[in-house]
Amino acid sequence: MFSILQAAGWPIWPLVACSVLAMALIIERFISLQTLKVAPPRLLDEVLTVTRLSVPGPDVVSKLEKNSALGEVLAAGLRALNTNPLCNQDELRAGMEASGRLVAHRLERYLSALATIASVAPLMGLFGTVVGMIEIFGSQPGGANMGGNPAQLAHGISVALYNTAFGLIVAIPSLIFWRYFRARVDEYLLTLELSAERLARHLYTLRK
Repeated sequence: MFSILQAAGWPIWPLVACSVLAMALIIERFISLQTLKVAPPRLLDEVLTVTRLSVPGPDVVSKLEKNSALGEVLAAGLRALNTNPLCNQDELRAGMEASGRLVAHRLERYLSALATIASVAPLMGLFGTVVGMIEIFGSQPGGANMGGNPAQLAHGISVALYNTAFGLIVAIPSLIFWRYFRARVDEYLLTLELSAERLARHLYTLRK
């Protein structure tokens, strides 16, 4: 593998750095976007059950907030009621929406970086290709003798082809995982929005 990197020349090293960064981002997103960390399936039902009789106290709300991203959004609504028991439905929704925006920002973290790598990697591979072509033409002597240096010619071709291939190898998985994480985040955000709306209607009905 190292011999291939040497044959590809110095333009390959920025691509190697991009590949390492992309792998780190993909692993981090897989860990951070686990369902239990974002939207546990039964959490909303448990919160609705607990709030049928009364609004939980600050200690229970704090535990709920630390449970998951969904728990943080739901806790914002319960905390609004603890702070002001007479708050209306719009104020209740506003508190959960503000918390939801913070959660959405965290869920979308690093996705733009992964998308940037997917876009830039082919261009970096193209840059390596151009460098290889320059070496190819630079190896051709002027004048009547146009035989050139075969070793230099082969090196220029290897630089061009290796960089093109490696740029695609980095870009294609990055783009696939970016689309996957983007769809997963959108699904989570929809779940958070619907859950917050359901809790708001539930709490408003209880106070009527």
